[in-house]
Amino acid sequence: MAEIEKNLEEKEEEVQEEVTVESLLKETEKLKQENEKYYEHLQRTAAEFDNYKKRMQKEKEATYNLAVGDVVTKYIDVLDNLEKALLAGTADAKMKEGIGLIKKEVVDIMTSLKVERIQTEKQTFNPEYHEAVMHIEDENYGEQEIVEEFRSGYKMGTRVLRHAMVKVAN
Repeated sequence: MAEIEKNLEEKEEEVQEEVTVESLLKETEKLKQENEKYYEHLQRTAAEFDNYKKRMQKEKEATYNLAVGDVVTKYIDVLDNLEKALLAGTADAKMKEGIGLIKKEVVDIMTSLKVERIQTEKQTFNPEYHEAVMHIEDENYGEQEIVEEFRSGYKMGTRVLRHAMVKVAN
């Protein structure tokens, strides 16, 4: 009888071990799935954060360019007045030299801010960059060719700060 009881106890232990191993395998599988779910969530969150950083950088650059463009636009009139002063011819040589140096400094600052003058000489009229204020018929010029510039235009990258005022032929 003792032997039968011993065999029963061993069988019960084996069944408990099997149940325990099965339950542990199930628990392990459940934890693996949960781990994968959290890992995927972490990857999505990291990707979203990376996209957020890129978007913020683009918005920061756009805001900076808008602000710089707005400030530079105010100085374009100053540059025009300096050019007019140089062309006036009423000042002595020293005065002209000083005005020329100031003009050069303003142009250098605008160049460092990536502001450039819109080309008009020997160009075809482009309404994105030019504003036609006069039109002439002249066979010596081509179709929509710019004949004369009345006021300089400026752009910063693709943004036009001020259109060039021009006279257009034909």
